[in-house]
Amino acid sequence: MKKSLRVKSALGAVLVSIALVFSGCGGGQIARTDTLIVGVPAMHTNLDPILQNNIASMRIIYHVYDTLVYMDFDMTPQPNLATSWEWVNPESPDQLRVFLRQGVLFHNGDPLTAGDVAFSLMRASQSPTIAAVAGMIQSVDIVSDSEILINLDFPFVPFISFLGHQGMSIVSERAVTEMGQDAHSQAPIGTGPFRLTNIVAGDRVELTRWDQYWGEPALVENLVIRLLADTATRLIALETGEIDIMLTVPANDLSVVQGHPDLTLHSASTVATTYIAFNTSRPPFNDVRVRHAMQYAVDTEALVQAVFMGGQPQATGPINSMVWASAADRLDPFPFNPARARELLAEAGYSDGFSVVFFVSQGAATGLDTAEIMQNMLRDVGIDMSVQVLEWGAFLEASNRGEPNLVTLAWVPTTGDPDQGLFGPFHSTSSGVGNHAHFNNPQVDALLEAGRLETDPVLRAEIYYQLQRVIRDEAPWIFLAQGMEHTGVRNNVQGFTTAPSTIHRFWGVSLN
Repeated sequence: MKKSLRVKSALGAVLVSIALVFSGCGGGQIARTDTLIVGVPAMHTNLDPILQNNIASMRIIYHVYDTLVYMDFDMTPQPNLATSWEWVNPESPDQLRVFLRQGVLFHNGDPLTAGDVAFSLMRASQSPTIAAVAGMIQSVDIVSDSEILINLDFPFVPFISFLGHQGMSIVSERAVTEMGQDAHSQAPIGTGPFRLTNIVAGDRVELTRWDQYWGEPALVENLVIRLLADTATRLIALETGEIDIMLTVPANDLSVVQGHPDLTLHSASTVATTYIAFNTSRPPFNDVRVRHAMQYAVDTEALVQAVFMGGQPQATGPINSMVWASAADRLDPFPFNPARARELLAEAGYSDGFSVVFFVSQGAATGLDTAEIMQNMLRDVGIDMSVQVLEWGAFLEASNRGEPNLVTLAWVPTTGDPDQGLFGPFHSTSSGVGNHAHFNNPQVDALLEAGRLETDPVLRAEIYYQLQRVIRDEAPWIFLAQGMEHTGVRNNVQGFTTAPSTIHRFWGVSLN
């Protein structure tokens, strides 16, 4: 009982500390060195690792939980909760022996066990939300307190990298079982460098340094992820010092950050691809002729130049050149040809055009700019496009249900492997999860499955080259831009580095 009171007292002190920080927000630079505040355009949808598959959620999950491996800045898996690993038979990689770090504590004080790891991985394997990254796990054998054996349904070469996906984060079996899944998603118990202390719905998530973290401790006591969906508001907050880091600086504000004496702009390429997805499950976009007509009707080069103002290169395929086996330099974009677009629409029975709804997430400034430019281009070929803006969580739910005709998103293969870059967005079994085009193509499914089963890297790469050509020709997406992350950082912030996955590591950041 006394222990419980001490925990509550400490938590109360933390919340008072963070509350004092926010009571000062609203004007002028804030002098503080213990609380790092990050302004984001979208907030998490769920903090249970297996119930989300979006970057906004992963950025928080990354700081609360640990995975067995983590992906470094070269997209190479490194030891994390796993100290080492080895394939039982490297010629047929379907059994992975993993050796676990000892002396790790969960935020509730429980020691990490091999049972927690096995529980977490099996739980992930049964989640429809992250089936594309964890569904191949058949079973997990506990060999000892420090060793497990992961058995896969088939030999899968990139699986070690997949263990670094946030959906594979390790949870406390006792916490999940006793609290229940819903309660645990609101008050998660992990082993990460920060523990969650407070959620203010629609405003911020407050995290506090876990002083018994097994690794390098966080350099700030508190980390606050603050929702500022409006770009202008987020930029003003950065300029005045209400936030220390602004994620996703849009192209038209880059010069503002660059010219500000108190700010530094960090820009770096990422593994992301920004795209527009057609809902291919129903008319009019279930007809490939209509999808091709849309490709010809949109001057993608001009659109990307206008929206990203030269800050991001145009994408030519579904995965960009930072992802292994990308065919970005082998694919040609559709040329701008409104006359050809009209011909194809007439062939498909739409000589008088049609009306569509384009869904955009609130806070996605580039999405709104894209929609406005597209409206004018499509009007020229008889297509009337209206725009609907939704809050991030509602936007994802609507897209997963297949409500919109068109959506714009970015796909980020955080493992750096083409399987994650292509299986989730295009395999028919991922419809309603990562497959926002609701695309169902037997040839694409077959190639995706063949890529998973092939162990020879040369042959595997050829499968993915062919696959990307088929996807380009079937056109479930308009490829917009290759990933480029622009982050505004105040000059008193030290140690920030852009992650190619866009899931940035804030526990190595300090305030001067």
